Amino acid sequence: MNTLPLLFFVVLIAAMFLMTRSNRKRQQQATQMRNEIQPGSGIRTIGGMYATVKEVHEDTVLVDAGPGVDLLFAKNAIGAVLTDDEYNRIVHGIEHDLKSDTAIVPDDASALTETDDEPAGAAAASGDKAVDFGKKDVAEDKADEKAEGTVEDKAEEAKPSEAKADEEPKKTDGDSDAK
Repeated sequence: MNTLPLLFFVVLIAAMFLMTRSNRKRQQQATQMRNEIQPGSGIRTIGGMYATVKEVHEDTVLVDAGPGVDLLFAKNAIGAVLTDDEYNRIVHGIEHDLKSDTAIVPDDASALTETDDEPAGAAAASGDKAVDFGKKDVAEDKADEKAEGTVEDKAEEAKPSEAKADEEPKKTDGDSDAK
């Protein structure tokens, strides 16, 4: 007799048993959480609404969703019971500062760049020129290049008439100087 089909069915039944067992355990945890709801607890409904519990009944929960807004929900509609810190962080935007002793990490890269007070650093020791990533005007770039005496600038100095022609705005069809 062939045992392969029998082994296949045994594995299939074991997998189904394990899946139903984990689902049942999850349902029991959700039921226990819903039964332990106390007035004053912050909750999130399965629809994503945050509220504070006012009264707890057998199958229903009366919640305060805002000033003068009381809503009645079935206990099955409660998705999660939140801790006080989590509820205040989400609803009111209040951060509970437990990490006040740790160093503050900036949101940008400003702390990674050198300041004007410390220009020496490793770049000066190695003879490297500091790189400025700031925005500059085109006129400033040309002035910087002329100060450096690049080959391109020397070629431009040899042809001053072409440089002047490039700086003037070119006219297109339909443009006129009269305003």
